[in-house]
Amino acid sequence: MKVKNCKFIEIPPIKDGIDGYLTVIEDTKHIPFEVKRVYFINHLTSKFALRGRHAHRQLEQVMYCMNGSCTVSLDDGYQKQNISLNSADKGLYIGTNLWHTMSEFREDCVLVVLASDKYKEADYIRDYQEFLRTAAK
Repeated sequence: MKVKNCKFIEIPPIKDGIDGYLTVIEDTKHIPFEVKRVYFINHLTSKFALRGRHAHRQLEQVMYCMNGSCTVSLDDGYQKQNISLNSADKGLYIGTNLWHTMSEFREDCVLVVLASDKYKEADYIRDYQEFLRTAAK
């Protein structure tokens, strides 16, 4: 990874014979934090859909693209990187103070996000210039 504070977290699927695959995620066994919130993004019918556009002061997340694909653009204040998510068993860990934007959603995309805490508006950095000042510290 070029940007700091992110990595891939792979969860190997278990082949269940003719019954497909089973993939199990256990929070502190596979995810580097206790999961306190799960949300998903889907039904993105516009090719111009743009999600995210923020960073978090304390929240950590892991994103899994359960179906379809999307692009996650990351910015740590020094370097930028685009990551394609297109696999249900390869998640993207996004740590604190990392600006992220999701775009280029395939219409059938289902993005599932595991978060380290409940929603707290005060944790969001929604102004890019404020983010850059925070990242410089």
